[in-house]
Amino acid sequence: SSPGVIKSIDYALRVLGLPAAPDEAICRTIGLSLEEALVRLAGEEARPLAPEFHRLFIAKADLVMAPCTTVYDGVGDLLAALRGRGLRVGIVSSKYRRRIETVLGRDGLLGYVHTIVGGEDDVALKPDPEGLQEVMRRLATEPCATLYVGDSIVDAQTAARAGTPFVAVLTGTTPAEAANPAGVAFSCSSR
Repeated sequence: SSPGVIKSIDYALRVLGLPAAPDEAICRTIGLSLEEALVRLAGEEARPLAPEFHRLFIAKADLVMAPCTTVYDGVGDLLAALRGRGLRVGIVSSKYRRRIETVLGRDGLLGYVHTIVGGEDDVALKPDPEGLQEVMRRLATEPCATLYVGDSIVDAQTAARAGTPFVAVLTGTTPAEAANPAGVAFSCSSR
């Protein structure tokens, strides 16, 4: 989903009259709240602009996020294998649930996911464990019987705070050397 995030942040910064940020810098903010992304990209003095930045980001993301999101090869096979083994899948994301549902539906994968907690749901954003805890509640499972798979340090922090094992998938924006100190049990990459 990085291309959609980049386009949405670029748009919000431009409309607010703030300096453009390099794509790499924007990618390093993925997983943070929009307010924290704004501060990292434009400085602490931009924090008062966070509500408008959020509104502009969402407006652009409504147009570009789903079309710019690509599901990696093999995800469908993995989800089918998990279902075949009787395992339940939940998603917790700062991205809006409706956008996740659109992408999964478009790619024929929505039926493999039992529950989704997204950015519009009434839970604290990661790394607060509340969203992950809500997914576990919905799936009627405990932290020790849950495996959290994520692609950022924020995801690793969320898993640690929720008391779940964590797998770092290195297709995201976090390099392998940054994931290891986060207590990663195992990591994999399609690179």
